[in-house]
Amino acid sequence: MQVQLIREFGAPDVFESAEIDTPTPGAGQLLVRQIASSVNPVDTKLRAAGPPIAPELPGVLGCDVAGIVEAVGEGVTRFKAGDAVYGCAGGLRGRGGAYGEYIAVDAAFMAFKPDALDWRETAALPLVTITAWEAMVDRTRIAPGDHVLIHGGAGGVGHIAIQLAKAQGARVAATISSAAKADIARRMGADETISYREESVEDYVDRLTAGRGFDVVFDATGGSDIATSFAGARVNGQVATIVSQYEADLTPMHTKSLTLHTIFMLTSMLHGVHPQHHGEILTKAAALAATDQLKPLLDDRRFTLGDVAAAHSHLEAGAAVGKIVIDIADEARSL
Repeated sequence: MQVQLIREFGAPDVFESAEIDTPTPGAGQLLVRQIASSVNPVDTKLRAAGPPIAPELPGVLGCDVAGIVEAVGEGVTRFKAGDAVYGCAGGLRGRGGAYGEYIAVDAAFMAFKPDALDWRETAALPLVTITAWEAMVDRTRIAPGDHVLIHGGAGGVGHIAIQLAKAQGARVAATISSAAKADIARRMGADETISYREESVEDYVDRLTAGRGFDVVFDATGGSDIATSFAGARVNGQVATIVSQYEADLTPMHTKSLTLHTIFMLTSMLHGVHPQHHGEILTKAAALAATDQLKPLLDDRRFTLGDVAAAHSHLEAGAAVGKIVIDIADEARSL
């Protein structure tokens, strides 16, 4: 099968086209013929730095899977050959990656493809949706009427988080960096947008919450300014963040008695903890898509399997508006 292989870690040009053996599904696994995949920031970090969780070299990256089941391993009863499926199930140490024509994945991580979405939209969803779901539903347990602040509302995780928060009945404010991104956040369902370059956290907390603060603050930017989230939260409020690999002063958190949730959705793949929950999340996400409550924003540029290096460069340049999708099979390229 054809894959995009890396033999060393570094710049996007480390990708090379290669032919490797098609995997055989083991017990509890599916062999999936890939229709499309996507590029996430974690994919670029794994390629560039090769942290301990990166695939062994030579290896194949790519977390998001969207395709057709070709074969099932021993013990699999939920899926059969011919099923259309999706999930976040590869691209880490000990696992094959999604930047190839086929991938063997643990069936527990997978769900049936949303009927309401095409293949490219489906491929854009898994990692960002599970991340946003863990923050909005599993951890902070947003309830109807909660006032939620989402940092990075037009980003890959942020635009999904807006939709999930709205589906939970929340009032949603989102920080954005430009008028164009404010329009995206509003189209995703944000009730209020905040230009963080023009308005201080103190000012927008006063303007939107009468100084009380937000019930839940979700930092979906991947940045390193947790202090802004602490400042935006109400007393006894909740903060969730997708990046916490830096030093920060927790004094504001202590003085407000805040709860801090760190979200790293790859934990389940790395440690084998409750993999079936990811399949459950994606099943519920498909139901939301069926009622027009969840739809990913896709970047306008098109990339094929041979263009993975260019797709990584496009993301790292900050040029993408929406999720970057990799078209692998004809079903995706024809859309």
